[in-house]
Amino acid sequence: MTTRDRKDIIRRYLQFIVGLFVASMGVALSTKAGLGTSPVASVPYSVSLVCKLLTFGWWLNILSLLQIFTQILVMKFRCNYVEILIQGVLAFIYGYMTDLSCYLIRGITAETYVVKFVFMLLGCVVLALGIWIQFKGGVAMLPGEAMNRAISKVTGKKYENVKIFFDLFYIVTAASVCLLFLGKLEGVREGSIIAAFLVGTLIKGYNRLFDKVTHKKQAA
Repeated sequence: MTTRDRKDIIRRYLQFIVGLFVASMGVALSTKAGLGTSPVASVPYSVSLVCKLLTFGWWLNILSLLQIFTQILVMKFRCNYVEILIQGVLAFIYGYMTDLSCYLIRGITAETYVVKFVFMLLGCVVLALGIWIQFKGGVAMLPGEAMNRAISKVTGKKYENVKIFFDLFYIVTAASVCLLFLGKLEGVREGSIIAAFLVGTLIKGYNRLFDKVTHKKQAA
């Protein structure tokens, strides 16, 4: 591997980590809104409201470990374990960053429904940007997406369909936890449903905008 290749890999991983931080801030903004967070984060967030022994970020880490374990089982232990290790490290970084992001905006309040809805939309915009930055880094996947990819590969189902299934599964599970232990929907609400559809659309929009800007630069 040449020096240039090493520098490129380091740059891509740094870009991916920046994307993780931006995405974690999007999740933190969504939780601040109180209208439900993104589907994949809804379960650990709901559990963190019920059991405060661990923080939201640490429950997110536990979910990541379950996703990694599921991925290994689906692949019947024929995995790239270096990639699995990288997923685990990045997932724990993301969990820490999520707690950090929640801490950074702890002083912000959202009282009225209109303000909460604006925070929810802003969270979707920021989360989508973070995910887009990660994709552009092109070096790794977080455990949830990697699990979806593994299941898609083994079953022959489209990746998009697998992702939709698990997004719905996370939402139903989070709603069940909230209703069973809190008696109300708190970790998952209308914001979770909106995020499930809006985030993907925004990522496509960022791609189109990026392609348009780079095309103009090339033309110039």
